[in-house]
Amino acid sequence: MESSTLLHPSTRFILGDCLILLDAIENKTVDMIYLDPPYDSGRDYVLSADSSLGFGDKWTGDEYRAFIDQVVQKCVQKLKPSGTLFFHISADKMFVPESILRTHFPLVQPIFWKKCRSKNNVKTKLGATIDIIFKCNLSKTFVFNVVSQAKDETYLKNSFKNADERGHYSLGHIVTEPSKKGYMYEFEHGGKTFAPKTGWRIKREELAALAADGRLHMPKSAKGNLYKKIYLAENPGKPCTDLWDDIHSLAQGKEERTYPTAKPVALLERMIRIATNEGATVLDPMCGSGTTGIATLAVGGNRTCVLMDKNPDTVELLNERFMSS
Repeated sequence: MESSTLLHPSTRFILGDCLILLDAIENKTVDMIYLDPPYDSGRDYVLSADSSLGFGDKWTGDEYRAFIDQVVQKCVQKLKPSGTLFFHISADKMFVPESILRTHFPLVQPIFWKKCRSKNNVKTKLGATIDIIFKCNLSKTFVFNVVSQAKDETYLKNSFKNADERGHYSLGHIVTEPSKKGYMYEFEHGGKTFAPKTGWRIKREELAALAADGRLHMPKSAKGNLYKKIYLAENPGKPCTDLWDDIHSLAQGKEERTYPTAKPVALLERMIRIATNEGATVLDPMCGSGTTGIATLAVGGNRTCVLMDKNPDTVELLNERFMSS
């Protein structure tokens, strides 16, 4: 049985099997898809012993491969050429999904989410701390926004030790490293002439602009190099890499777990910020507790979200979450 519910003016939930529901979505209209399917773990997931919230994850033979392939095929049809599909899977179950994704997407990049710290209760195997999120694109013209990760506290403490009237700053290299050769020219600054043997990383006019803006750090020794000042206040984080170790799972975070396999809102917010612009449409075909929708609302920017799930027990949960959001 299928039914549609408007959880929020920008968020719609459709109850039913995504293999059927996806056919009703117009082709090439979705900017981002988050796919967090069953993992073929051989387990039954429940929120608690007396809860109906959950799902079975037991498959036989080639059922799982066929299912994932069907879902991915249908998602590809709905995605814009500039869109992105994020496929979430545990590291130990990544092989089958990755092999399927690479048949449908020319561009597949794994993101390594370190969801938790080392585990002390594992006796017979290595502790599982990593999930894989495959970032999949149909063309090189995909939407991509640079998103910052928070700097490591040890890095902040040790790197921004210098200070001037603008504030604390770290030192950025503008002289080429010994194994390379850069722009060769002399540059006068602070009454000294600098002509590094390996050359400069930037052109003369760029270096002159830094000098005019007071952004060059003078060396203390006569043989020292010039450095660029990188101010702490202007540099809130480092560009996001393919290792996400700054967002913890619900087990080690402060969010309440409302679904057995729920993910933190911050994780979905990062994906949405990276892969979408204002006015984008986000789709989650197996939404569980609807975290993708909550994250879309949090990011804002007139984005809309379509959620799907075949578990009728999630309807009440979704209504409760969006009423309080």
